[in-house]
Amino acid sequence: MSGLELIPLIVSSLGTTVFAANALYLGTAALLYGGLALGASALSKALAPKPTVPKPEDGTYNLKQSVPSLPIVLGRVKKASDYVFLEEVNGNAYHILVPAGHRINRFVQHFLHDEAVTLSGSVVVSPAHFFPKNKSYVSIESRLGAPAETAYGDVVAAFPTIWTSNHRGDGLASVKMICKTAKADDVMKVYPNQMPEHSSVLEGSPDIYDPRIDAYTYTTNLALFRLWHLTSPYGGKLSLSDMYLPDWERAADVCDRLIVNRFGGVERLYHGGFWFRANNDPADVGRTIDEAGELVVYERADGTVGVHGGAYYAPSIILTRNEITAFSLDANVDPAVTVLAVRGRFTDPEDLYNTNDAAIYGDPYIGEDTQRTVTVDNVSVQSHNHMQRMQKLKYIRRNGVRVSLTAHYDIDADPSYERFIRVQYGPKLADAIIEITAKPVISLKEMTITLSGIVVPEDLYVFNSAVEEGIPGSSVVPMPRGEVPVPENFGVLIQTEVVSGGASAAYALATWGHVSDALTYELEWERVTTSTGPQTAVSTSGADQVRSAYLADGVQYRFRLRAWSSGASSEWTDYLTRTATADPNPPSPVSGANVIVPGAGQASFGWTPPNSLNYAGVRIYSNTTNSFAGSTLLATEYGPPNIPDGRVITGLSAGTKYGFIEAFNTSNIPAAPIATGAFTVT
Repeated sequence: MSGLELIPLIVSSLGTTVFAANALYLGTAALLYGGLALGASALSKALAPKPTVPKPEDGTYNLKQSVPSLPIVLGRVKKASDYVFLEEVNGNAYHILVPAGHRINRFVQHFLHDEAVTLSGSVVVSPAHFFPKNKSYVSIESRLGAPAETAYGDVVAAFPTIWTSNHRGDGLASVKMICKTAKADDVMKVYPNQMPEHSSVLEGSPDIYDPRIDAYTYTTNLALFRLWHLTSPYGGKLSLSDMYLPDWERAADVCDRLIVNRFGGVERLYHGGFWFRANNDPADVGRTIDEAGELVVYERADGTVGVHGGAYYAPSIILTRNEITAFSLDANVDPAVTVLAVRGRFTDPEDLYNTNDAAIYGDPYIGEDTQRTVTVDNVSVQSHNHMQRMQKLKYIRRNGVRVSLTAHYDIDADPSYERFIRVQYGPKLADAIIEITAKPVISLKEMTITLSGIVVPEDLYVFNSAVEEGIPGSSVVPMPRGEVPVPENFGVLIQTEVVSGGASAAYALATWGHVSDALTYELEWERVTTSTGPQTAVSTSGADQVRSAYLADGVQYRFRLRAWSSGASSEWTDYLTRTATADPNPPSPVSGANVIVPGAGQASFGWTPPNSLNYAGVRIYSNTTNSFAGSTLLATEYGPPNIPDGRVITGLSAGTKYGFIEAFNTSNIPAAPIATGAFTVT
């Protein structure tokens, strides 16, 4: 056959190679006619490997490199960004990130690591560890990527020499994040995962053309994605005038059809979302969309590009023995080719847009120990029901009967533009629907057409979700971050011990309820009055008590406790107030307590201190009745034990009074008061 006899009239997404897909972008016939003129250089460029469409996990981390290729977002996705600015000044880190290299529809949800955050204005107020005690540590602001954007004013103010008002980011969706430095003790509490890693759920380009309404809009319709891709600089580089729009309208309608999923909810047949980079292989991006949307893209006789949507079209062409000149049938029963089950992997919005496994369609083990499975893995599919339908189609096509035939070519009944034809070639194939899976080849010399396909049922696209969808395995559910628990049953006891010289010293012993051996506890104490600043002591791991340093005798202290784990602390407990007492044992009472009146307004008290090593002094009281209760402190006198002592009190009012002398120890613990008897002040 000559070159003219090999003009391909249909390009099927089911078996398109990189070069064949590129051929469509250039114009199939033109490429064949001018194939020699292209030369080896063009051929090598067409076959040169390019980066593949990113998996959802590829968008987990923000990228830092000099000039990254532009990220393109279609539909709703969760992804990180490319850094364009990261600097620090005055303890604040300024991040400017670009999640999409074009205008987007909106930001749906911001994440720091995998924690969804709540904003009040631009301030992150939830999760609470980013906003402790109503103090702001992280703020987030965003731009949608308008043709003329506005620079981030606070970044311009902080870095006027390197970031000016001209750094607007026109046409780039961007996020500005500012992270403030936390105190050393609070760093792991505020930033438990170190510096926040920003990502977001966003709705991609709002500039997708919909020929049904003749307008540009945001959509998740896969047929409209493909139309956009073929006419974009990152795909086919064609124009809308190169597209046969009635086909694309019908395909978009097919994608919008409703189906009931296994939960009884309603969703669209072929909707999804994904992102890629401008330097990704256009053929790879196109195949991703075609597979997910069940699309077959082809070139029409008038040179425009049409599409078959993912639906069954009743055949308008019937080939019988009268038209068929050559026929072969492959029952397709070879275990090396057929499968028992189909696995699926899709992007699950319910699992933070991670890749998850779908339920297995079929049974991988039927009478044998070896798995015979194939996997459908498509990043743009975001529904389990959608993936299960793709798995069913893969199962039918992989196990279907193969047919190849040559028939008389009738230009009025050309199957080149059909996805399904009917073949009646009994007894091998009495009456069957054939889905064309390869490019029909027309011989103008012989006036024949040769094609191949798969025998499929008329209900190929019928799907009973309640029976066929199955239940996927459980996803890993991220647990919400737990705070370090505040200590419970916190208590403080004042203890004493003998130190050098035989004296006693007081210290505090803190106790609490046991939670985990992994926790350590920090005890803090300070004087209630005339504080010299707080002091701390840290327990060992697994211990349920810790003691303070020695405390000043007779001084009142306040104590509180907090727990630590992996560099993060709990909140403090409420304060407990205790008085330090080094010697809780009182001395013996004084003896020989007496009083005389040496002059007007005076009283001279005398006593003999006890022979007690812990004696520190006495307190002298008086009352108008012979009762210690309600008496008035007149003076405090310090002195040594077992040596007679005395004190003259002046300025007393006239009248009959009763005196009392009370010994006390170095910790101010009193002995029983001793009465002096009545005396009359003149």
